[in-house]
Amino acid sequence: VQLQESGPGLVKPSQTLSLSCTVSGASMATLFYYWAWIRQPPGKGLEWMGVISYSGSTYYSPSLKSRTSIARDTSNNQVTLTLRSVTPEDTAVYYCAASKTLIMSATTKNQYDTWGQGTQVTVSS
Repeated sequence: VQLQESGPGLVKPSQTLSLSCTVSGASMATLFYYWAWIRQPPGKGLEWMGVISYSGSTYYSPSLKSRTSIARDTSNNQVTLTLRSVTPEDTAVYYCAASKTLIMSATTKNQYDTWGQGTQVTVSS
């Protein structure tokens, strides 16, 4: 299973950021995986944002819960991230990752079975 993130590289403050993670190598509908989003702001560590299970249950970081939505699109084999009301502090490299077990707040690569290459998002006017 491989993951590839995509989305706009530049978003203006107060807008909504939408990212996609395309899954290849297998159909999501057949995978009992947990699909997570993690980000890394410049000069800072990795931050776990949230996860969606193979059954559609979602879990979010408390600090981002009010602005974040994660969804699955099994027909297109994608996992999506929506982040509302962005600010420059949301500038980061955004990664999607998948694991066979649910590990809340996991931020190290060896906790996941597969990890995307990441996509840079800059929030600036």
